[in-house]
Amino acid sequence: MKILVTGSAGFIGFHTARALLDRGDEVVGLDNLNPYYDVNLKRARLALLTARNRFSFVEADVADQAAVAALFAEHKPERVIHLAAQAGVRHSLTHPRDYVRSNLDGFLNILEACRHNNVEHLVFASSSSVYGANTKAPFSVHDNVDHPVSFYGATKKANELMAHAYAHLFGLPVTGLRFFTVYGPWGRPDMALFIFTRKILAGEPIDVFNYGNNTRDFTYIDDIVEGVVRVSDRVPSPNPNWSGAAPDPGTSPAPYRLYNIGNNNPVGVMEFIEAIEQAVGRKAEKALLPPQPGDVPLTYADVADLEAEFGFKPVTPLADGIGGFVAWYRDYYKI
Repeated sequence: MKILVTGSAGFIGFHTARALLDRGDEVVGLDNLNPYYDVNLKRARLALLTARNRFSFVEADVADQAAVAALFAEHKPERVIHLAAQAGVRHSLTHPRDYVRSNLDGFLNILEACRHNNVEHLVFASSSSVYGANTKAPFSVHDNVDHPVSFYGATKKANELMAHAYAHLFGLPVTGLRFFTVYGPWGRPDMALFIFTRKILAGEPIDVFNYGNNTRDFTYIDDIVEGVVRVSDRVPSPNPNWSGAAPDPGTSPAPYRLYNIGNNNPVGVMEFIEAIEQAVGRKAEKALLPPQPGDVPLTYADVADLEAEFGFKPVTPLADGIGGFVAWYRDYYKI
């Protein structure tokens, strides 16, 4: 199978591309290597991929319509796993146009390219951020999600709507995956695990927002990738029982599905910090601060559909996952 992975120098994209190569697929990677965070880390991930057989790389921006069209014309991918996006809730408060360009314009280019090149299945990254102001837990793909509390979350909800329109209008099989707080080796430097580990090792205080009362469904990268690959192998079909009188947001009369991929086991931020302290071997100095705009107090994934349809749910214990990250961090940064 020839599979295009966008965002292949990113955290999830790198791990996904590597897993596909491990099982024998041919992978085309696309990334613009933007400086949102350390480009050297992105290049180090990419170097591991380019050293492999059956991997080719195109440096381009998904928002560049001509570049995307040229890639599809040359490589003719059979499936697409679209993970390229402008990430980060807090960055979206100050740089909203970055999200329009990458997450909206870029996604439209991917949809158009898939439509015109007979791609058999498009899988794309959504986010737990779409649940926004929802408080009913665990969060289900069958619940309404029309109240985002960050612009990042709004763009991810927009991606789901755009994908559904293409599935309905053109019969393009599309699956959206709502990821819940992904962590692990080769992770993003702007995320809490990376920041906390770096500061604890350096003896610096860590900022703990909402006075440590946030709870997150931390999901290990290997579990995320397992879910992505399994879902990509199954082309969605229309739900014959779908009713416009009682519309189910998670399915459709079009070839369109949504799934949560989360650990289904939310953990308090203070417990999360304790696990990092254990792995690092040092106590953290904490600066307790009020909530940040755009943050939500709880994320909690209902993964019943994922488990029922794919026989899979994330299983990695938090201590094991954090231990894996800290070991990687020490090795990568020679600490």
